[in-house]
Amino acid sequence: MNNHSQKETAAVALSLLDLTNLKDDCTQEQIDTLCARAQTPYGNSAAICIWPRFVAHARTVLGKGHPVRIATVVNFPSGDMEVADVAAETREAIADGADEIDLVIPYRKFRDGNEKAVIDMVTAVRAECTGGVLLKVILETGEIKDPALIGRASELAIDAGADFIKTSTGKVAVNATLEAADIMIRAIRHSGRKVGFKPAGGIGSVADAALYLSLAETIMTPDWPMPSTFRFGASGLLDDILAVLSGVQSAPAKASSY
Repeated sequence: MNNHSQKETAAVALSLLDLTNLKDDCTQEQIDTLCARAQTPYGNSAAICIWPRFVAHARTVLGKGHPVRIATVVNFPSGDMEVADVAAETREAIADGADEIDLVIPYRKFRDGNEKAVIDMVTAVRAECTGGVLLKVILETGEIKDPALIGRASELAIDAGADFIKTSTGKVAVNATLEAADIMIRAIRHSGRKVGFKPAGGIGSVADAALYLSLAETIMTPDWPMPSTFRFGASGLLDDILAVLSGVQSAPAKASSY
């Protein structure tokens, strides 16, 4: 971040963190741990991000109206489910207590030229996200690759009603990159709408986070990154945030997936 100390950056990053466990072998006990870790002596993370099968349990653990929001994923990670099935998955997750839905677009179809598949999917899931439920749309930029296509996918998602656009699932070879972030944040600015941005996958240190925050501040405004407009999707970032806030030497940046 521009002109901010490492501790200030760490505190901001904590407030913007979607603390994530999307491991294939995740257990209920690990969800208990995740819920506890999201509530730190320095403040809470913005949300936890978990598989749909754990949403009801997490809601029981956190209780109704807890400041740590519960995000879950749909059409994840492949992006190739049928629209009706994804809508049903979304409906069930919200009934179980999800506050936020992270939806993977049908990025393979989009990459092959089918824009309607993206529009139909986002529109259908948007219709399910009522009563203040946030819709975060995952583009899977590392698989789309082409900068022009990343920009176009951003436009389509925003026009179809995304509250956030998100880089990645964290499940492919290339996840969040500053290049994709630049394209996506500029698309948000160009839209003139209140849409947030979420880089996800591979962000493991406060130094990493600072680069994305600085980019967002430069393209938008210095006060733009806040929980309603910016999130980090990460599992390992919290460790470095806590190390910095507690005065322990910050660990060197290390690449990791979710």
